[in-house]
Amino acid sequence: MTVDEGMPVEQRHDPGACKQVDHAITRVFQLLGKRWTGPIVSVLTNGPAYFVDLRRAIPGISERMLSDRLTELGAAGLVVREVDEGPPLRVSYRLTESGAALDPALRELGKWAKRYLPEGERPTGC
Repeated sequence: MTVDEGMPVEQRHDPGACKQVDHAITRVFQLLGKRWTGPIVSVLTNGPAYFVDLRRAIPGISERMLSDRLTELGAAGLVVREVDEGPPLRVSYRLTESGAALDPALRELGKWAKRYLPEGERPTGC
């Protein structure tokens, strides 16, 4: 006899009734939940930016991490890398249509954070 069998029907565990996270939410946070990814997308919502400008806009991010995250965002179809042959050769990044579509959601998350998250130490910068 299992534990559930000795209980009244209304108290038995129904595995089918368990709540599960939406698969789409899981996919979103697997990508955007990585450290630095949200700030990168947020900076790019203001328009294309050169690598060095992204690095300056996001205090604390290393060149390697910025490069890795931009590569991931590119593979996900959210960011496009554009090379200006120059001279000097310069690389800029811009959001794709699907990346730009994140802007309203990021703005709402920012409003939520201002209202509900305690104010921490503010990064220095522009």
